[in-house]
Amino acid sequence: MNTALECLSPAKLNLFLHICGKRDDGYHELQTLFQLIDLCDSLAFNINESGNIHVTGMPDVPDADNLIVKAAKKLQAMTHKNHLGVDIHVEKRIPQGGGLGGGSSNAATTLLALNYLWSCQLDQDALLEIGKTLGADVPIFILGTNAFAEGIGELLTPVEIPPYAYLLAIPPCHVSTQKLFSHPRLTRDTKKKRIAAVLEEDGSFKNDFEPLTRQLYPEIDAIFTWLSQYGKPRMTGTGACIYLTFDSTSQAQKVALELADLALQAGCKIAVVNGLNKTPVFSALDN
Repeated sequence: MNTALECLSPAKLNLFLHICGKRDDGYHELQTLFQLIDLCDSLAFNINESGNIHVTGMPDVPDADNLIVKAAKKLQAMTHKNHLGVDIHVEKRIPQGGGLGGGSSNAATTLLALNYLWSCQLDQDALLEIGKTLGADVPIFILGTNAFAEGIGELLTPVEIPPYAYLLAIPPCHVSTQKLFSHPRLTRDTKKKRIAAVLEEDGSFKNDFEPLTRQLYPEIDAIFTWLSQYGKPRMTGTGACIYLTFDSTSQAQKVALELADLALQAGCKIAVVNGLNKTPVFSALDN
């Protein structure tokens, strides 16, 4: 049995994000298009027979709030692997609170890796069921491909997305997802779209969180202003990260160089990333 594994855990972009209503149970009905990108955290797993889950590399996140720990414990309990434990070291590159899904990706990567290392033999559907209990973005990373999502994010239809490059602006602030979802000024009545319209993209797609986030966070609004001279900036998730889409990496890199001084003055980081069609976790599990 393999006892060690290292996996890249990718970020995502929401190419649009619509809020189509609020359910009786308090959850919001969403529609979004997920694009995986090659900005990745790295997770190293070493299993043991202690029964303990130990995570290093994330000193600011207590175990009670750590989705990696939660994912491991849920899998451990469901598969009766309480005699097995794991040491997980995380190299974080995906910013927290940026709308890039880093925590959800880490949770999904943990489920996929430990399902393999602990020989749990759960199929993808079973892992998706666990993922849904951890957060709305976790299932997309378990599916591991770009997808159109509905419901609360759990109804996934895989889609092909052209290999675009993205200039990613990472503001010096953390956006509270809970604060935005509960805000009285958040609109929740966008009309649902059919998947055919989504793939044809007629220009009517947007991020319903963007107007409110820009009102509440002036530093994000300022970045939208200076990115708009190069294209149509969009926000991913509930923010704070904003991106521009380019046909090639070289085009994105050219704009990144032009924006370097302005970004430095604003305390904003700039990165050029590329779209992925499949999570790199699958490659690690196949080796």
